Amino acid sequence: MAMEVKQMMRAMVLEAAKEKLRLELRPIPEPDDKQLLLKIQACGVCRTDLHIVDGELTQAKFPLILGHEIVGTVEAVGKGVKRFSLGERVGVPWLGGTCQHCCYCRTQQENLCEKARFTGYHLDGGYAEYTVANEQFCFAIPKRYSDLEVAPLLCAGLIGYRSYRLVGDREKIGFYGFGAAAHILLQVARHQGRQVYAFTRPGDELGQDFARSLGAVWAGGSEQSPPDSLDGAIIFAPVGALVPVALKAVTPGGVVVCAGIHMSDIPSFPYKILWQERVLRSVANLTRQDGEDFFALAKQIPIQTQVSSFPLTEANVALDCLRQGKIKGAAVLVP
Repeated sequence: MAMEVKQMMRAMVLEAAKEKLRLELRPIPEPDDKQLLLKIQACGVCRTDLHIVDGELTQAKFPLILGHEIVGTVEAVGKGVKRFSLGERVGVPWLGGTCQHCCYCRTQQENLCEKARFTGYHLDGGYAEYTVANEQFCFAIPKRYSDLEVAPLLCAGLIGYRSYRLVGDREKIGFYGFGAAAHILLQVARHQGRQVYAFTRPGDELGQDFARSLGAVWAGGSEQSPPDSLDGAIIFAPVGALVPVALKAVTPGGVVVCAGIHMSDIPSFPYKILWQERVLRSVANLTRQDGEDFFALAKQIPIQTQVSSFPLTEANVALDCLRQGKIKGAAVLVP
């Protein structure tokens, strides 16, 4: 009996931390019971991918296909699939699966599930031509967005939105670090009548001009003080030294949200800049409800994502550009 010849796909594979990704031919995966097989149309390049490559996130499985901002078309489905059909376009985010029965999963905090599995970290992701994903953790994508436009919304948008909501209804918000997430959430804030103050790397005049073009009421370097006191702030940059800077900039009762999954060490700071009921908190991952709420909002707001596209085989170039701060908006790989 002749052996079945498996179809192959191209994938950019990370064999170990601190190595370059290598182009490999791999068998196209087959979907399990509740999985979708997706032909990938686009995959965003996230700073979290850099943290994995650089060994700052230490629980990755190797070898690994990175990527958790995946836009794909359903090519095949497992027997238990109910939500999606062949030919539909879906999005795959960072959260790839949970136990669904622990205390966190039962209390709308599945983002904290100790058995959570993450796309492009524990599970192979989107730096490839095909991937499989649990349909329960995929999202329907608004038709108004192209593949390139919507890819950054699947992490920069979703995690950014969770961070943004934790600021509450405060009017004057500082965004520290103006990259993929900030340029999306600034548009949401404008839609809701908020004022955004954008902080970039010192001397990044292009980034500051970009922020102002999107509606920031002020833009400057992170070493500068804003012209007004802030009601809240989100730190998108993975720089711990920005925590005391942001605390000094917010008013009593203000909140500072650390949006990244990884951040450099936070230096010591005097209690007086935290006092008067200022709040400092972190954000971990996302829930499926965050995604549903954000994409419902994205249907209403014409979010314009600024995208730099790279061929799949240039994934290392895209990562290097992101590391060096050369990406305006978001980077996206196209198979």
